[in-house]
Amino acid sequence: MISFQSINVEMPAINQQQVREWVRRVADTYGRRVGEIAYVFVDDEEILRVNRQFLNHDYYTDIITFDDTEGRLIQGDLFISLDTVRTNAEGLGVTYEEELYRVIIHGILHLCGINDKGPGEREVMEAAEDAALAIRCQ
Repeated sequence: MISFQSINVEMPAINQQQVREWVRRVADTYGRRVGEIAYVFVDDEEILRVNRQFLNHDYYTDIITFDDTEGRLIQGDLFISLDTVRTNAEGLGVTYEEELYRVIIHGILHLCGINDKGPGEREVMEAAEDAALAIRCQ
């Protein structure tokens, strides 16, 4: 089950059922099944609080993925700062909606085992995001 909630922000205008179907299609391309996934949309202050409390990081970020995946069953909580998504969209010269969907699927790709911190991993993640976004548009 994929759930959506918000803390300190208005729920973004996304078609939740379409996102659920898209997430399942993307997971399927990696041989994964979707279990319990919670999207939690927050503001910058809440993402900073979560980052400090759980990761000991003292900075803003667009997404924090808490991975509870078991084998092929992807599960987890994905905290997304809508403030940072908006700031990043402006900086990248893309629409807020484009950046929001990229971040929404970014967390799922992490749950599917794709990383983005090591050498060459960022490029792999970006390619996976592009492929996933293409699936969304079908």
